[in-house]
Amino acid sequence: MERVAGRRLRICLIASSRFPIREPFAGGMESHTHLLARSLQQRGHQVALFAAPGSDPCLQAEEIPVPRFSGRSSGRPDVGALPAEWMQEHHAYLGVMLALLGARARDFDVIHNNSLHHLPVAMSPMLPVPLLTTLHTPPTPWLESAVAFAGAAARFVAVSAATAVAWQPYVPATVVRNGVDLAAWRPGPGGPDAVWTGRIAPEKAPHLAVQAALMAGMAIDLAGPVMDEAYFRRELKPLLSSTVRYHGHLSREGMHALVSRARVAVVSPVWDEPYGLVAAEAMACGTPVAAFRRGGLPEVVAAESGRLAPAEDTAALAEAIVAASQLDRAGVRRYAERHCSSQRMVEEYEQAYEATIDAGGRAPSPAFPVAEARGET
Repeated sequence: MERVAGRRLRICLIASSRFPIREPFAGGMESHTHLLARSLQQRGHQVALFAAPGSDPCLQAEEIPVPRFSGRSSGRPDVGALPAEWMQEHHAYLGVMLALLGARARDFDVIHNNSLHHLPVAMSPMLPVPLLTTLHTPPTPWLESAVAFAGAAARFVAVSAATAVAWQPYVPATVVRNGVDLAAWRPGPGGPDAVWTGRIAPEKAPHLAVQAALMAGMAIDLAGPVMDEAYFRRELKPLLSSTVRYHGHLSREGMHALVSRARVAVVSPVWDEPYGLVAAEAMACGTPVAAFRRGGLPEVVAAESGRLAPAEDTAALAEAIVAASQLDRAGVRRYAERHCSSQRMVEEYEQAYEATIDAGGRAPSPAFPVAEARGET
C-alpha cells in the first residue's frame, strides 16, 4: 500500500523516566521533548507520550512507572551488583517496551525513542512498529552497545552533524537539528550584562563563563538547575557576588526575561555540546552568543549571531564576549528565524517518521490528512 504524504500519524514518543517533561525543565532534552510533543499534536498527529511522573498535564503523558527496587542485602557484597537506581530505570523502560510488544503493539505507526536509554534500541527487532531514535549525546557505552542489536527497520537521527559524526563508527544518522519556539523566545531589549543559562554541572562549566565575563568587564547573571551540588559549592558559589548573580531554576518565562535583557549570552561547555539549545534560545531573543567551539555549537552560532572561541580558552572567550556584544540584535533574531525555528525542526521530524515507516515496510493506518486536522484548506 502506497503512503499518502501528509496524513496524520500515530506516534509513540518515549521520553526520560528521570525528569518530568514540564517547566522548569531539567535540561534541553526535556524542553525539546515538550516542544516536539506539543507541536506534533498541534499539527494534527496523535501523540502518546511515555514520560516521567509529574509531566505537563496538557501533554496527556502516560507515566513511565519507576518501580522501587531494593536488592537483598546478601547480594550487595557482589562488586558487580548494579545500583538500585539503574535497576529501577531498567525495569521502567522494560515495562514500556513489553507494553509496546503486547497490547499496545498496533496502536502506533512509528515509535520515537527520545530518551537516552538503551532498551528501546536493543529490543527494536521484536517491535511490530518501526523505531526512530534521536541521538542527543555523544556515544555512551550502554546505548552504543545496544546499537549492535538494533532491528533492520530502526533508524537514527542526530541533533547536529557533529553528533552524527561522533556516532558514525557505530550507526549512520541523518541530522535533525533542534529548534526553539520563536513565539515564546521573543526579541528583547538587551541590557548591560552577560547571561549564562543551563544545567549547573562540570561539563557545562559556568565558572569559566563567569571568569570570562569578568575579564570582559561585565557582570553576569546565571540560571539553571543545580545538577551537581559538589561542583556548585566548589567552583561556582565562591564566585557569587554583586556582579555574579545566581537566580536559581527558572520557568521558561523567567528564563526568557533574563536572557532577553542580557547584552550577550555565554555558552561555556568543556564537553562536545551535542547541539547548544541555550544558544538558539538566546539568539531567538536577539541576544548574541559567545561560546566555546565545541561539538555542535559551530553549527548553531554563525558570524551574524555570535562569536566562537577555542575550547577552554577563557581569555579568548572574554574577547568573544566583547565582540559578540557589538552585533545587531535584530540581525541575530533574523538569523534565529532562518535557522532555529521549531517549525523547521518538526517538519524534518515528520519527514524522518515517513522515511522510518517506509523503511519498515508498513503503511500507516487510514487517517485524515494533517492539513485537515489543522483546519487548513
